[in-house]
Amino acid sequence: MENKSRWRWGVNRWIVLALIILNFIAARWYAPVLPHIALPVEPVFNIGNFAFSNTMIAMLIADVIILLIAYSVNRAANSGSLVPSGFSGAIEAILEAIYNLTESTAGKWTRTIFPFFATITLYVLIVNWMELLPGVDSFGWIHETHGEGGHAIAMTPLGVPTITPEEGNYALVPWIRVLSTDLNFTVALALISVISTQIIGLRALGVSYLSKFFNVGGLFTRPVFGVIDFGVGLLELVSEISKILSFSFRLFGNIFAGSVLLFVIGTLLPVFAQSAFLIMEFFVGLIQALVFGMLTMVFMAQAAMGHGGHHDEEASEAHEELPVDHPQVA
Repeated sequence: MENKSRWRWGVNRWIVLALIILNFIAARWYAPVLPHIALPVEPVFNIGNFAFSNTMIAMLIADVIILLIAYSVNRAANSGSLVPSGFSGAIEAILEAIYNLTESTAGKWTRTIFPFFATITLYVLIVNWMELLPGVDSFGWIHETHGEGGHAIAMTPLGVPTITPEEGNYALVPWIRVLSTDLNFTVALALISVISTQIIGLRALGVSYLSKFFNVGGLFTRPVFGVIDFGVGLLELVSEISKILSFSFRLFGNIFAGSVLLFVIGTLLPVFAQSAFLIMEFFVGLIQALVFGMLTMVFMAQAAMGHGGHHDEEASEAHEELPVDHPQVA
C-alpha cells in the first residue's frame, strides 16, 4: 500500500510539471488576448430584441447548480440513512452551522430568518466561486476594439509577444461572466435583503415598527426632545436606505476587483502564476458570501426585536409563564 501511494503522488507531480510546460509552450505560441474590462455587462447573443448578456448565462448556471444541490440533499434525506455522508453531509453541516448562528441571534424568529440567511449565503457563495471555474471569463468572442486603446501590449515579462498597436487592438468578450460583477444583481439582492427586513419588522411589531423612522409621539408632549427623536428617526430611515448602497457596492467591488486582478496576472504571467491568486479569490468569495448573509440575518433580527416598552412587555410575559418554584421567580 505504501509503494502504491508513493507511485500515485509521484505521477501527480509529473502531471503538474507537464501541464506547466505545456502552459508555457502554449503561451509562447499563442499570445494571451486581454479581456475587455468593462463595468457594463456585454451581450452574447440576441433573442429577437432581447439581448442575452454573459451574466444572465452565469445566473442560469448558478440556478442549475442550486437545483442539483437541492435534489442531491433531498435524495439523501429520503434514502432512510440517519447519518448523511459525502456531499449531502457537507451541505447539512453548513446549514446546521447557519441555523445555530441564526438561533443564537434571532431567538424565536429563527425559522423566519433562517431561509433568507441560508439562501443568500449559498447562492452568493456559488456565484462568487464560479470565478474559479475554467472557461468563466476566459472563453468568448474576440473582437477588434477600433482604437478604444489600452487593450494590447507589445511584450509581457515572460517574453510572450502580444498583438501590437500596429496590428490592431483586440479584446475578449467572455460568454460567461461572474454574476457578482454585475451591479444589477448586487442591487437586486440588496433590495431583497432590505425590503424583507422591513417586512419582518412589520410582522413582528406591527405598525409600531414605523415609529422607529417616524417618531412623532413626543413632538407635542416634550417639544425639544420630540424634535430630537424625530430627527433620529429620519437618520434611521437614511441608514436603512444606505444599506442598499453598502450591500451592493461591497459585493460588487470586491468580486470585480478580484476578476480584474486575475485578468492582469493571467496576461502578464500566464504560466502558473494565477494559482496563488485563485486561492486568494476562493477565500474572498467565501468571506463576501458570509458577510452578505450574516448582515442580512443580523438586520432582520434587530428589526424583529421590540423597542422600549416591547422589551418590558415580552419580559413580563415570559416571567409570568415561569413556574412558581423556578429560580428566576424567586
